[in-house]
Amino acid sequence: MKNDLNIHTKELDLYHQTGFLIQRHFLDAEATALLQQISKSDPDLIAQAQIRKDRKGSLARLSVRNALNNDIYSAIVRSQSMVDTMEMLLGGEVYHYHHKMIIKQPGGGGAWEWHQDYGYWYHNGCLFPLLGSCMIAVDTATSKNGCLQILKGSHLMGRLDHEGLGDQMGAAIERMNVIEQHFEWIDCHLNPGDALFFHCNVLHRSGVNQSNQPRWALICCYNAARNNPYKSSRHPQYSPLEPWPDERIKEMGHLQKNALRKQD
Repeated sequence: MKNDLNIHTKELDLYHQTGFLIQRHFLDAEATALLQQISKSDPDLIAQAQIRKDRKGSLARLSVRNALNNDIYSAIVRSQSMVDTMEMLLGGEVYHYHHKMIIKQPGGGGAWEWHQDYGYWYHNGCLFPLLGSCMIAVDTATSKNGCLQILKGSHLMGRLDHEGLGDQMGAAIERMNVIEQHFEWIDCHLNPGDALFFHCNVLHRSGVNQSNQPRWALICCYNAARNNPYKSSRHPQYSPLEPWPDERIKEMGHLQKNALRKQD
């Protein structure tokens, strides 16, 4: 894993200016291959996936987990490189808020509308926008297969009102029509194992998968310990996060891969 403790001052400044940061090869080749093999053969990911229609009726899928377990997904969430980076970006101790697998199947996997994560999480009792996420690409992410798209620097506007769009909640369309003219639109092209860190107030979306290739991604979400929600919600309140050595990703991966083989 990439960890040169972990990001330099220049990269940290860039994150605060733009609302996102890409780190290439965050997972090495072996860890990336294990994540690909396990996620694509894990029956629980598909079985537990939630379906959300976009405003045009296409189906977007995600599988959300609030608990940490002895599996490769949780090992990535807990990994020292991941935790150290998030603590640098958020300026102090963080805890696991939840993690999820975005599942975009070939030939029509649905879009996610423009939104801010804090547009949702504010209502969970988080007083401050001291949350962040890291997307790990499981598959290659391109414009054609529905990669994440970001409005660069849009987090500086603060939290926006959101409204119902299909089965999703998205930033209010009237305001978005104007906002799109003010910020640079970035298509975040990623290779498997790349990491995209992004601020909870940066506006982001993803398009329909129009390719014949899947586009899966693991998103690890964190809250600052000092931003403990004042009320309970579907995502957890503060609990100390014990980092694991990066090597545990591969250890957990091989164990999980062998366990899945035995289920076949």
